[in-house]
Amino acid sequence: MLGSVGYLRGALLLAPAVCLAVACRDEVPIEPTPRRDGGLPDASKVNDGAVVDAAPEPPSVTVASFNVHRLFDTTCDTGACGAGDYEEQPSQRAFDAKVAELTKGLRKLAADVVLLQEVETAPCLAAVAQGLPDMQGVFLAETNAPASVDVGVLSRFPIDRVVRHTDERLDLPDGTTTSFSRDLLEVHLTTPIGELVAFAAHFRSKVNDDPERRLAEAFAARRIVAAVARVSPSAIVLLGGDLNDVPGSAPLQAMVEGGELVRATEGLPLSEIGTNLYGGRWLAIDHFFVANRAPGRVLPGSFQVFREETRGFAGSDHAAIRARFAR
Repeated sequence: MLGSVGYLRGALLLAPAVCLAVACRDEVPIEPTPRRDGGLPDASKVNDGAVVDAAPEPPSVTVASFNVHRLFDTTCDTGACGAGDYEEQPSQRAFDAKVAELTKGLRKLAADVVLLQEVETAPCLAAVAQGLPDMQGVFLAETNAPASVDVGVLSRFPIDRVVRHTDERLDLPDGTTTSFSRDLLEVHLTTPIGELVAFAAHFRSKVNDDPERRLAEAFAARRIVAAVARVSPSAIVLLGGDLNDVPGSAPLQAMVEGGELVRATEGLPLSEIGTNLYGGRWLAIDHFFVANRAPGRVLPGSFQVFREETRGFAGSDHAAIRARFAR
């Protein structure tokens, strides 16, 4: 397993060796959307029978989040990669086919920044990025555990700084502490509309469920994102990822408690925001949150889910989500 790698076009940026351990926090310097009813965007309005131009939309950055579903490399790190085992060991041909399918899907998203979940190693992410030459910045927050599936980012914009939160201690109800299931990855980007701070998150899954840990992750993520917004008053600050819970659940309520964060899909019908098909229903478990103190906001009508009728997107069991963020 390689350590955390920030990959920029023309250079490979390695995090300091001291920050490759599991308990580590490091800083690494380093088309208009149609309306859901199928109509045209609100580019004009009718007034007394005359068509007049509406106010133009402000400049924005398009951000997507996508759980790619267990992008494993061709090496078996656990020694258990057979049928029924957690880790998969694809052939080179199967790996290349999955990367090609993901790359094709990511092109369809046409996002400026993509927050990714469930990528095993930095070379896996680099293989995806190779088919996306517009992506200048590539970074995977590897936890270095065998067969770990980690969070990362692809960006058209330069990556200025990366902050990892693997050493954060999360409080549990019994007085003990835990950590994020995967790293909470904080990436600072320079965009045409100013600084963007994007957090890539992947909370504890419900397989062999540990709901108290997922709730602790939500409280800690809210605290960290809100703190960054307070010290970055001119930046757009957002969090996106697979949070493994639905609107109204305790973790998602914890994310918005106190009003410092706002869920991007607040008020939208659940039928429009589902990202994972379970028991014949689409569950909304992939989300965007925006920090209230920072100047960023989601442009109305810009949130979209990319999914197929009976499965996720681009070979994954998850749909991808996308929205446009403006100041």
